[in-house]
Amino acid sequence: MKGMQHKLLVARGIEKADLVLKNGNVLNVFSEELVKADVAIVDNEIVGVGNYSGVKEIDCSSKYIVPGFIDAHMHIESTMVMPLELSKMLFSAGTTTVIADPHELVNVKGEEGLDFILDATENIPLSAYIMVPSSVPSTEYDTNGAGEFLACHMSKYINNPRILGLGEMMCFQDVLNGASKALDKIALFKNKVIDGHAPGISGKEVQAYHLAGVDNDHECYSFEEALDKLRAGMHIFIREGSGARNLETIVKGFLDNGISFEQCMFCTDDKHLEDIETEGHINYCIRKAISLGVPPITAYKMASYNSAKVYGLKKLGAIAAGYTADIVVLEDLKEVLPNFVIKNGKFINEDYLSSFSYEIKTPSLLNTIKCEDLKKSQLKLERQEKNHVIGMIAHQITTKHLYESLPGKAKEFISDENYSKLCVVERHGKNNFVGIGVLKGFGIKNGAIATSVAHDSHNIIAAGDNDEDIINAVKYIKELEGGYVISSEGKIIGSLPLPVCGLMSNLPVHEVKDIMKEMVLTARKLGVNKDIDPFITLSFMALPVIPELRLTEKGLFDVESFSFIELQNK
Repeated sequence: MKGMQHKLLVARGIEKADLVLKNGNVLNVFSEELVKADVAIVDNEIVGVGNYSGVKEIDCSSKYIVPGFIDAHMHIESTMVMPLELSKMLFSAGTTTVIADPHELVNVKGEEGLDFILDATENIPLSAYIMVPSSVPSTEYDTNGAGEFLACHMSKYINNPRILGLGEMMCFQDVLNGASKALDKIALFKNKVIDGHAPGISGKEVQAYHLAGVDNDHECYSFEEALDKLRAGMHIFIREGSGARNLETIVKGFLDNGISFEQCMFCTDDKHLEDIETEGHINYCIRKAISLGVPPITAYKMASYNSAKVYGLKKLGAIAAGYTADIVVLEDLKEVLPNFVIKNGKFINEDYLSSFSYEIKTPSLLNTIKCEDLKKSQLKLERQEKNHVIGMIAHQITTKHLYESLPGKAKEFISDENYSKLCVVERHGKNNFVGIGVLKGFGIKNGAIATSVAHDSHNIIAAGDNDEDIINAVKYIKELEGGYVISSEGKIIGSLPLPVCGLMSNLPVHEVKDIMKEMVLTARKLGVNKDIDPFITLSFMALPVIPELRLTEKGLFDVESFSFIELQNK
């Protein structure tokens, strides 16, 4: 590494830079303009923007030079691949930094899960910063593998330089009620960022949530909700993932009402590899925002500098002297398709990425499915004059609490293509509970889908139109030690093993992507609603902190009243 004296001489134009990007249109996030200039790089740092010469020079005439993109909130587990493998796909989309909340892993394995993700992201080309999971378990109303993860467990991580703060406070009712366990966690991270997760709250509840110390929220489903939280001083993370797509609604509302985007940034939260490949990642957010009318420079700031400011990443998010050389070079500012990417001053290419490797060092992460075989008697659901039904919503992970007459014989509910049977099977070996409910809008015919990814406690969740395929799919999940499974006519017709905590694969990224692409097509052939992600959206049907109705292994849960409608297991 070259010293500051040399870098100063380069910055002054006396000595040559290692690398100079010549004659590019440099996006300046400070003045909000495009400036025709060279970008000089020494080691991993930008040392000057202006007129420079270098040992190596690349002509960027007619190209655009912008800061590397930052995902302000995401779960690496939702991509289902190891962080190193994920790097390969994110770089192709221009993402150079992620802020990750590993609460999926920590719900399954506690401190072991957090230690694993810190280790797995330590020496990879992508910059990965970690938020300590705040809500493990998300509520007392479901059963996770790790038990409680309290402030006393978190304190050992507080001084880790890659720990930026406390992950999403999805136990927002505990925060609002001043519950001591929640406030203890907030107090521990009072000098760091505290992420939010509070769908549907408004007015004085928003005031109280921000007062407690929560900085931001990515769970805004409407412009009105986003504006309410923005007015309270919160940062708004505009989410565009696989299951939840909120960007268009929020962006249109801001534009129509002349609201500033200065407090806004982009995140994906949960996005599958095949969607990243076909749409993009944060670059997709930029492209979509621009197409809706957001000024391009504003969109690029939301994708880089705004996130860096929130999390105190002083060397990221800008093309300027003293900033890390995380750079995306583009042919077109509106299409946002990277021509090439530089990370820490190095060109990202296949040879560079192949120089990295990672092996799982904790065998206990590979043996986490500990449930009994599912029996048909456990799947019976009594049909009333009307039953509570979970109504799915296109492109959202929120649900509608419906109360409808169901198909069936006598008093037994029999699922069909409109009303799927939904079950959640406790898989951590704690109580062997099985919750049964009804799901409307999934649309599966002649089959079932099951997965060990069921936010956030990650029990096994399955939905289908017949008991036999539900049982078969759940059984195969056990054989795989976790994964995604599709069963039809008693046969397994699609599967992806996820042996790492039942959440992640140790296969190469392209293999996982290809398998998932095929499984999504298979799910569509079985009738799964084209506006519903067959796997990510299903996985959220067990999360009892997102309105309006959910199913846990204990029974149907009304999020609005925050209580069980029907406690099936006691």
